[in-house]
Amino acid sequence: MMNARERMLGRLRAAAPAPSPASALDTLDTNIAAHYQASRPDTAALADALESALSASRAEVWRATASEWPAQVAAKLALHGVKRLVLDPARAEGAALAGALPGEVEALPFRAPLEAWKSELFDTVDAGFTVARSGIAATGTLILAPDAGTPRTVSLVPPLHIALVYAESLHATLHDAARDERWRDGMPANLVLVSGPSKTSDIQQTLAFGAHGPRWMWVIIVTGEQP
Repeated sequence: MMNARERMLGRLRAAAPAPSPASALDTLDTNIAAHYQASRPDTAALADALESALSASRAEVWRATASEWPAQVAAKLALHGVKRLVLDPARAEGAALAGALPGEVEALPFRAPLEAWKSELFDTVDAGFTVARSGIAATGTLILAPDAGTPRTVSLVPPLHIALVYAESLHATLHDAARDERWRDGMPANLVLVSGPSKTSDIQQTLAFGAHGPRWMWVIIVTGEQP
């Protein structure tokens, strides 16, 4: 014999059958898409928004063409006093930057497991170079997809993080990024979202940079199509 609780739950289920998980997910997707439905800003507007948001977070941002940025970054590295830079020479962008570096700046690959050169990385490397998978204009966020050549350590440990992002890869919002890149079909195992240099504050709300990661961040927005 059913107790009172079971009878009540039975009446509720009969009155309003629960939708199947698949239909519930489709309804949720439709409602979210409707909320964000709007005309997509053009590439220039997305780049403007990304630059504004990142600058507000104390990142240094500028735009350059694919042929201009290596020499510009190399010159700024020398002025900043960088001596050792971690990059992935197997990527076209890493090779381009390595080829533009002045003699006083050494380009280092991420050559071994972290445990094998942790002290060297933390104590002697001045900067890390990454290429963003994409960016979110509304929040000034870069989406990094770490791999063997550029693990997440490159963007988290050196005091200066240099990130390259292509204007054509920018999205208006996180929802647009997840939808347009089809994360639901195969979410990357590891994504790093970066919105400026590392910052923290104490109980008196005194803001400090670099306590838990890079103290400086440079972002180059590459205009034009990706190579």
